[in-house]
Amino acid sequence: MTADRGFLGVPYARLAALLDPVAVGAPVVADAGDAREAVRIRMARAALGTMCEPGDLDAGALVAALGPVEALTAIVDDEDASRLLQRIGGTSSSARQRARLEEALKRWRARGTLESGVRALEMAAHVGARLLTPEDAAWPDGLPSLGAGEPLALWVRGDPGRLAGLRRSIALVGARAATGYGEHVAMESSAGLGDRGFAIVSGGAYGIDGAAHRAALASGHVTVAFLAGGVDRLYPAGHSDLLRRVADTGLLLGELPCGSTPTRWRFLMRNRLIAASSAATVVVEAGQRSGSLNTAGHAAEIGRPLGAVPGPVTSPASAGCHRLIREYAATCVTTVEEMAELAGPIGAPGGTAGDASADASVRNGADGDDLTVLAALSDACGLEPGDLVRATGRSVRDVSAALGRLELSGTVRLTGRGWEAVR
Repeated sequence: MTADRGFLGVPYARLAALLDPVAVGAPVVADAGDAREAVRIRMARAALGTMCEPGDLDAGALVAALGPVEALTAIVDDEDASRLLQRIGGTSSSARQRARLEEALKRWRARGTLESGVRALEMAAHVGARLLTPEDAAWPDGLPSLGAGEPLALWVRGDPGRLAGLRRSIALVGARAATGYGEHVAMESSAGLGDRGFAIVSGGAYGIDGAAHRAALASGHVTVAFLAGGVDRLYPAGHSDLLRRVADTGLLLGELPCGSTPTRWRFLMRNRLIAASSAATVVVEAGQRSGSLNTAGHAAEIGRPLGAVPGPVTSPASAGCHRLIREYAATCVTTVEEMAELAGPIGAPGGTAGDASADASVRNGADGDDLTVLAALSDACGLEPGDLVRATGRSVRDVSAALGRLELSGTVRLTGRGWEAVR
């Protein structure tokens, strides 16, 4: 891969010209060799994104083991699965591992090529989209928590400078078939959280998502919409104008290249990005089968604080929220202040406005176990240590130690109902 030959047969000058208008940022380079490597990495991630579906754990593991450039080279050069297994530390003699990798290689090679990545860059430049990779400083802090499911890259419409807002953000999600009650709560919550300095993250769908975006826009706050297709495919069509306004003053983000159509599977995979990029997730209104419960599941799986807004017990539209509170230890939130407190330990250094000084001090000084346990506790209903182990993913020993430290600081207390947070 010399400077004259370029990368996998595509001249370096052509790749640099394609990347220049779409790359979010470039790392500081010391010489031409470093500059060429940065171009190869971005080009490889763009091309891999045309070959792999969102959340492809096999692709994530391959890139983690070899890096994006070597991973793409192995795919494009038709490298044998057995040899590739040896390179990534697998067992080439394992028929099961080899068969899985062979199937993945066939899948990737059938879907795209390096030229597919070139076309993705051309289409992005046409609509004003930008390419963001994990090597960029602006990469959202929460996405590495997805492990092998971390996106290979993201496509961005809007000012990339607004990506910093994700460090202090809350996801508001819920049913598409929302009631007037649900939309009212979503709009009040979105505006109130924006007033407290939170960016509002959602999925651009009808119902709760749309209400959250509209309220943030009307209040002059930053809102971010994660799309299940390319950022040039504004879906649903009825929200085209809304999503254009989000791009103008906030951000549209997606991991699929421009031209990609949303599908049911891609919506489910998109939800993991909403959960991982936000400091906390709040389900405003959801029925028993609402897709927003999938977002809640992702948030719980990676240890993000999860809240749910209760509704009338007679309303099927709130049955999913009640289930999250009852069975999955979601925090019952009924006010903007409670939502802000939910995200405070992770999303807001120094605590949120209105925190008592002692509480803020604990949240600033506590370690990760303390913050995770504190976020899982609710003063509305007591939790036993076993409940906290399941809710946080921490060990019994870590949870017990965190409870002891938090109790000494006066942040939590043990009652007849179990452990509760102290306001």
